[in-house]
Amino acid sequence: MDNVKLESYIKRLGEVKILVVGDLALDEMVYGDTERISREAPVIILQHTHTKFILGGASNAAHNVAEINGGRVSVIGVIGEDYQAQDLINAFKEANIDCSSLIADKNRKTITKTRISGSCSHSITQQIVRIDRQTKAPLSRETENKMIEEIKKLIPQHDAVILSDYHIGTLSERVIKAVTSTARKYNKKVVVDAQKDLDKYKDITSMTPNLPDTQKHVGFYLRNKEEFLKAGNILLKQSRAESVLIPCGSEGMVVIEKGNKYTHIPVFNKAEVFDVTGAGDTVTALYTLALAIGAEPVYAAIIGNIAAGIVIKQYGCATTTIDEILKSVPNRILLDT
Repeated sequence: MDNVKLESYIKRLGEVKILVVGDLALDEMVYGDTERISREAPVIILQHTHTKFILGGASNAAHNVAEINGGRVSVIGVIGEDYQAQDLINAFKEANIDCSSLIADKNRKTITKTRISGSCSHSITQQIVRIDRQTKAPLSRETENKMIEEIKKLIPQHDAVILSDYHIGTLSERVIKAVTSTARKYNKKVVVDAQKDLDKYKDITSMTPNLPDTQKHVGFYLRNKEEFLKAGNILLKQSRAESVLIPCGSEGMVVIEKGNKYTHIPVFNKAEVFDVTGAGDTVTALYTLALAIGAEPVYAAIIGNIAAGIVIKQYGCATTTIDEILKSVPNRILLDT
């Protein structure tokens, strides 16, 4: 691996503009101090201390991009006509993300995950309950048409598109088709981050399904090079993609490219793993940024790998910067091909 070339790609990550389309979500973190057991029911009473809003779901992918390229990122998705919608908009604006193409639908809820956590004295904070607000019903034709209109308008203005599918209903077949056909028309890259229904994505640049989701999709375990190649070639054929990146947790990543090309990338830093929440969004964001500047899939995957190694040292959905990535580049990178 050519470290000089790798570092040159990392320094250029801020040059490109990315569009994120998908299930845009807000993580609402509610904190309090445990006081006593309620007389009304056997539940804990919390004295509220503060609430924190974090961009989650597809919003987290956009946030990761914004931290790298100074906010040259736009989002397209659906919000409800509820107070969570304004909280999400405020979070986007604070992160310097263009959210002017959000589609409001009064019949849908703004995707929100509320985590209520409490602490007792100086002990560690413990999550007590999570409340999910979301609408999984298919998009209305009117909302779908509005999304497609925004997609056709914005794709020419961006260098690549991330389709971030948390399977909450935003990425319908018509929306996906609008992205892929418009991107193909303007020669833009499309990277898919999805957990299931991987065969519904056609004519894309790449996809980033993790190991368990890949195994579930192809119907067999991936334990060696031959099995990874078999699975990767299935995904390449179904999606007509140029490459597939399969994150494998503590075992690193595998990149499969056309021509039966296999590359295993090890984890560069296994120490200090605090929280893997949102690490997949980080990988997809950095991988897409790198592909958009012209990096080969393996170099792009290594950049995503380094970035993920940084954010998992932090709690919750975290982000990183170009300087942090540069400082974390290993002196020597050994790849298995």
